[in-house]
Order: sequence, then structure tokens, then C-alpha cells
Amino acid sequence: MNQYKNKIIYFYKKNRRMPTYSEMMVLFDLKSKNSVSKIVDKMINGGLILKDKIGKLIPGDSFNSIPLLGSIKAGFPSNVEEISNSLSIENYLIKDKEETYLLEVDGDSMIDAHIKDGDIVIAQKANTANNDEIVIAQIDGEFTMKYLKKDGDKLWLQPANKLFKPMYPKYQFEIIAVIKGVIRKY
Repeated sequence: MNQYKNKIIYFYKKNRRMPTYSEMMVLFDLKSKNSVSKIVDKMINGGLILKDKIGKLIPGDSFNSIPLLGSIKAGFPSNVEEISNSLSIENYLIKDKEETYLLEVDGDSMIDAHIKDGDIVIAQKANTANNDEIVIAQIDGEFTMKYLKKDGDKLWLQPANKLFKPMYPKYQFEIIAVIKGVIRKY
């Protein structure tokens, strides 16, 4: 079954759509759509592919999964045992896909929070946040990302870089989203 799974995943990544039954006949080197149908049914039962509300084939969670081999010590070296699990990064980082979006960071006002220029932040839409959460906010007509600070009814935005000053709203303040994660490529 893995040979079929890998071919469908490769097709999907290359074409950004699921193959048709006719295309799967060619991919799998099969002579009939009935044979393809049996393989597709097994893949649906295994959760590799799904059907949407109208019966169209769509990728399952495993299309975006990466092997999870275990944990790694960041201190003293240790033996690593291979574990045959996988992890969907999207499912791990994003809890509510409809309410989540990505933003590229421009600037270094959050450097001490380990958010650097060029990083990608995962923002989940919200109109409220807790004290000390990193938020996307609109303050006096400008959008920015900072720590939310609360003291009674007083709200302000605090950068995570001593070279920047706190931002206090003069006219308008609105929380747009709460930061849920950071993605950085090395």
C-alpha cells in the first residue's frame, strides 16, 4: 500500500490536486478503474485520503506529516531510539485553521522574545488576549506585533527589545490576533 500512497502524495505535491481515477490507473500501472477503486477504498479506510461532502477525494492528514523519531537531548548526548510515528506540523501548530493565518515578521522589536526579522508567525484571530501574550494589534491606525500589557483598565503594547519604547494608544486600540507559534528557517 505504501507504494500507492507515495505515488499519490508525489502527484498531489506536484499538481496541488488529487489524481483522477484515470490518472491513478497510469500512476499505479493498473488496467481497470475497479482495481483503482479497491485501492482508494483501502486508503480511505486507512485515513490516507478522505472524501468531502460531495464525494470528491481530498488528502488526509498524513499528506502533511513528517516522521517523529522521538526526542533529542539539548544537554548531554544520549542514545536515540527510532519511533515510527509521524506528526502533521500543520495540525501540531494550528488548532483552528479557519481562524489562523501566517505573517512574515518585518523588524526586530520582538528579538528578545526570539522572534526575528524574516520569521513567520502563526496568528490566530482574536479580539481579546491575556496579559503578556504576544498579539497583533491595531493601535492608532497602525498594525504591529508586541506583548500585550494590562494594568487595570490601561492597555499598552510592550516590545521585546530594549531599543524600542512601549506603545500607548492615543485614539484607538484593537487586538486582531494572538501569536501561537514562530517558524524559522536556518
